[in-house]
Amino acid sequence: MNTSLRKDFAFALAGFLALALLPALTSSTALLDFVIRCAALGLFATSLNLLVGYGGMVSFGHGLFFGLGAYSFGIIMQRLGMPIPLAILVTVIFSGLVALVVGAICVRLTEIYFAFVTLAFQMLVHSLIIALSQFTGGDQGLRGGIPRPTFFGINLADHSQLYLFCAGLLVIGLLLMRHIVSSPFGYTLRMVRDNAKRAGFLGINVYRTRLTAFVLAGMFASLGGVVMSLFVSGAYPEFAFWTMSGEAVFIVMLGGTAAFLGPLVGTVVLLLLNDYVTRIAEHHGLVLGLVILFVALGLRKGLLDYVMDWRAARRIRAEEAHPVSALKGD
Repeated sequence: MNTSLRKDFAFALAGFLALALLPALTSSTALLDFVIRCAALGLFATSLNLLVGYGGMVSFGHGLFFGLGAYSFGIIMQRLGMPIPLAILVTVIFSGLVALVVGAICVRLTEIYFAFVTLAFQMLVHSLIIALSQFTGGDQGLRGGIPRPTFFGINLADHSQLYLFCAGLLVIGLLLMRHIVSSPFGYTLRMVRDNAKRAGFLGINVYRTRLTAFVLAGMFASLGGVVMSLFVSGAYPEFAFWTMSGEAVFIVMLGGTAAFLGPLVGTVVLLLLNDYVTRIAEHHGLVLGLVILFVALGLRKGLLDYVMDWRAARRIRAEEAHPVSALKGD
């Protein structure tokens, strides 16, 4: 195991331990619910950033896989009664197969057509959810709750255990995606993003690289849908509506595309804004619009990207001011 991978594992373990200790520090159920929602949307937004930040592919239909994950998991648990880990695995694999079919068509297209064809596929799935009411509950959503049989001594009917399980899925999902973007495949994807023609001349199969990224992003997005489905004990058509994809794009832009944890930061900020601004402001949409303008026109990059660039510039200025000290540090 190389040094970078050991650091990622250590950071993931520390993150999970911090989340696991949170219930001991507070009795607030609302705070634990907030973390679960962050886990669902954080996985979703980070999976989108595999396409946007690392692949240069802006998808307006990524919510397709979030909704697909929520509905697939809920229907499997209601009708087949599988053990929860197996149901999650089947859901992720099924979402990956759907992503393979959709991606095989979409990734051949140029940027604007790629964005809108993915949106078309999402609206198709949303329409099917509404139409197949005998399976999905139609516009009322998947009703009746989701069975939560005990597995490996874990009872997800208990809120504290559900919280720990969702926190674990968040950490595992982020660690796997971090490993992907740090792998040779991740650097190949960046090369395709920066100059697809040059990458093709170097012998890289551009289509296969983009399709692989699309499938992986769809699978991780469905995992976010599973977490949300467990949290609300159901699934709703809004999970697969176009606004879900728009929210994910906003989260990625808000947190940053260059920093791996940027989408997670954007998720936390957006949920805080949604939770608190709506309580104190009647026209909360105006406040959110001002935040968008501040990030887009003021910072011109995501929040975490801005912080990282500021720290890098500060370090460079310090090295220029004290060149001897910098050389001794080397």
